[in-house]
Amino acid sequence: MDVRSDGNAVPLAVDLDGTLIATDLLWEGLFLLIRRNPLFLFMVPVWIATGGPARLKLEIAARVDIDATVLPYRPAVLDRLRSERDAGRSIVLATGTPRKFADAIAAHLGLFDTVIATEGRENVTAGRKRAVLTAAYGDGGFDYVGNSRHDLKVFDAAREAIVVAPDRQAARWQAMHRCELLETPKPTLRTVAKMLRAHQWLKNSLIAVPMVLAHEYLNLNMLLACLLAFVSFSACASAVYIVNDFFDLTLDRRHATKRSRPFASGLLSMRFGLVSMAVLLAVGLFTAAFLPPLFWAALAAYLVGTTAYSLAVKRMLLIDVLALAGLYTTRILAGAAATGTEVSFWLLAFSIFFFLSLALVKRYVELRSTPLPAKERIAGRGYRTEDQEIIAQAGMGAAFSSALVLALYIDSAAVRDLYPHPWMIWPLAPIVLYLTMRVWILARRDEMHDDPVVFIISDWRSQLVAGIGAILLVVASNVP
Repeated sequence: MDVRSDGNAVPLAVDLDGTLIATDLLWEGLFLLIRRNPLFLFMVPVWIATGGPARLKLEIAARVDIDATVLPYRPAVLDRLRSERDAGRSIVLATGTPRKFADAIAAHLGLFDTVIATEGRENVTAGRKRAVLTAAYGDGGFDYVGNSRHDLKVFDAAREAIVVAPDRQAARWQAMHRCELLETPKPTLRTVAKMLRAHQWLKNSLIAVPMVLAHEYLNLNMLLACLLAFVSFSACASAVYIVNDFFDLTLDRRHATKRSRPFASGLLSMRFGLVSMAVLLAVGLFTAAFLPPLFWAALAAYLVGTTAYSLAVKRMLLIDVLALAGLYTTRILAGAAATGTEVSFWLLAFSIFFFLSLALVKRYVELRSTPLPAKERIAGRGYRTEDQEIIAQAGMGAAFSSALVLALYIDSAAVRDLYPHPWMIWPLAPIVLYLTMRVWILARRDEMHDDPVVFIISDWRSQLVAGIGAILLVVASNVP
């Protein structure tokens, strides 16, 4: 039967993943499931082996829910569907997504006359989707909007094809058949930099702290080791940031600013993120191969700690900020392991208090910027609005404790062995107080919008006073 007719009598069928929405619900559902219980990861190969992709999709859908109200819908596709529907055309959602998810999206949008989705043993993609559509509307009896190689067979059976954000095979098919291409925003290098959170790499400069305090900043071998450690940590950290973004997609989409992140907004696909994560981990581990075994231990501790933080710890009251302080300190330990320098008790004690204060700033800012009713927790955290004051008090207390530890260190025998004139580095204590108190004042003024560690490293006033402190250290160590 060949029904290649014209007019609004021909229904318009649209794919879901990658077409109507700029994401893939299979991957999103899988990460939701793993976040709920990581042990489900071991069931994935069992489900695929015993029922193929259809069973995997249905098992995931049976255990998790999606929020259809915050998904990254493509505005151009929605506008097209609404205009076609207003013209009297029948709109069909034809997707390989489980019916539970498809029905939730259809109920939210209110655009579709019919929903075709995966249920039972049949995965409604590619040839199976083509068979269902042609059985319902005839060969050439429908138009189809799709985006990927899985849609090519459906394109061939459609009266007209409309291609959206095509992958390589779909782009080649579109160019060959000269069908309509619906323009959508394309990612840029800036988008990739946001995915990597390249600005967060500044935190990894903490790796150089043990070398600097050991007065080995002119040692070329140590400088090279610090550079390799920095690259390794930065690559692995970016890989973990990607995983963290996957676990937090729904929460990010409900957030005023995080909704613009590359994966939450759909500017980058989750498939691209997974490939990027594998490449980053490979770069990080390859670079680490040139460093001592102790650095590997520090890197492994960081990866385990930050993954645990993403999965569960960041939702635990107070444990989360202690974990963050520990992760910052791990960078210092990694720098010591990479360069073979010793780490003193004083440095570790100072680091824990200093970074605990800055971690508490992060939570304080989140509470200040998130309107919540009393006794309700902030999404994805263990804190409530009424916790603001105790967090601020604890943060200021930790800041003053870090300055006290530094003052006691300056008066210790260890400093007298390192510096001929210890009195010359006394200004370091008020410098630390200035850095931390300024961050807290800005937070209370609602003027702290960055990660506080990144802020201190990139803020010119903080750079100035930190530079003065560095000059004092150099002069004090070299004046006879």
